[in-house]
Amino acid sequence: MNQAMQALRTLQKELYGYNYAIALIDTDEATVAPTEGTEGRGTALEILSAEVYRRIAGEELPRLLAEAEAGELTEQQAAEVRELRRANAQYSKVPAQEYTAAKRLFNQSRAAWFKAKAANDFSIFAPYLQQCVEVRRRWAGYFAPEKDVYDTWLDEYQPGLTMAECDRFFAALRSAIVPLLHRIQTEGQAPKADFLLGDWPLDKQQQLSDYVMQVMGLTREHCVLGEAEHPFTQQLYDEDVRITTHYHREDMTSSLYSVIHEGGHALYERGVSPRLRYTVLAEGNCIGIHESQSRLFENFVGRSRGFVQFLWPKLRELFPRQLEGVSGEEFYRAVNRVEPGLIRTEADEVCYALHVMVRYELEKLLLHGELEVKDLPAAWNRLYKEYLGVEVPDDARGVLQDIHWSQGDFGYFPGYALGTAYAAQMVQQMQHQFDFDSCCAAGDLQPICDYLTQHLWQYGKEKTADELIAANCGGSFDPMVFTRYLEEKYSEIYRL
Repeated sequence: MNQAMQALRTLQKELYGYNYAIALIDTDEATVAPTEGTEGRGTALEILSAEVYRRIAGEELPRLLAEAEAGELTEQQAAEVRELRRANAQYSKVPAQEYTAAKRLFNQSRAAWFKAKAANDFSIFAPYLQQCVEVRRRWAGYFAPEKDVYDTWLDEYQPGLTMAECDRFFAALRSAIVPLLHRIQTEGQAPKADFLLGDWPLDKQQQLSDYVMQVMGLTREHCVLGEAEHPFTQQLYDEDVRITTHYHREDMTSSLYSVIHEGGHALYERGVSPRLRYTVLAEGNCIGIHESQSRLFENFVGRSRGFVQFLWPKLRELFPRQLEGVSGEEFYRAVNRVEPGLIRTEADEVCYALHVMVRYELEKLLLHGELEVKDLPAAWNRLYKEYLGVEVPDDARGVLQDIHWSQGDFGYFPGYALGTAYAAQMVQQMQHQFDFDSCCAAGDLQPICDYLTQHLWQYGKEKTADELIAANCGGSFDPMVFTRYLEEKYSEIYRL
């Protein structure tokens, strides 16, 4: 290893340390930190982010990158240089004070979002959201003034992704999903699902979460489960991943599938190769690929007939009164019911992409200056009526339901839908290699994890997103694989 590469490794390890501390503050804020501690956390984040900025945007990094490239690099080293150069090319254009001020803003904005959602009052959050929009518009101008502002942020979360590609993708989904949803609603035989809403003791739900983590291979020595208003996964290290859920006494399936979803994220981070530790490659690749893993486990495993039947004895053991007179098959059909609703994270597989489309359309308008923040709730409510046919009763269950925009995460949402479609092709690939369905039915997820470790997880960011998508989707991405899956599964469930 040449001297420049050694220096880059030192720099990356320093970045790891500062980012570890930042991630701990963010995790703490969302889980157990007192609400009035925002100012102190913001100051700490500002100090830590200044150190991150100094290393990423400083003049020394381009010199080290050039010297490293002058020598012979391994595939991993070349990938480290690629990712560091990309970050430097962008953030060196952002003034230092703006960078650290943005970190403080996002901390304040998240705190305002928590308060606004609890109070069901968008006006508490609106001034902060306005600042977040302004920061992202301004930074897009710094990053790539020649590009569309929204394309810049799509590319930030998934390199190469554009509005044109997203428009084609969502148009393809809409052309298949809308007719399927209409057929389900007008011709389908709806499964019995009234038993899902009841009184589900929280201590029993927590025991179920522990069991599901055990089945997924998420040991408490490497992955802990907390509670948060908006469930999330935080990767600190490949042997230290934090996941969260939100328990609702009236709905046990909410936390069940939240844990499986976040568990999919955690498995991905746990599967990144230890050889990438302390480098910029040691994390999941991009939003679309990361969501492919969470959605794969949540839906293609967790909502499969085989896995539900596997869980059934444990569910009956924990909830004998609530599930009295209910069969495992009835439970399978109930957790796969199609019911347009208000909340994205609770959405069924057929409607889920429609929830994402609402956010995609709105954040494009916000970043293009075609929608004022003050008008966002009304626009949100209008699109929910148009896309899903539901009336939004309040902001807490409407425009305030997601935390993402409070963190400046514009361009993030399309990855949820893309990831779901990637997952359909990944499962199809696995089904050609081994009996995926039998693994789900046996509750033996190790073959699935082994396959994904070999073909996807181990690489972190070493390979590009395009390389990983091509390798794991059979050469080229085809969203129709996902829509055919929906058509087949829900035609059977609804007896179309």
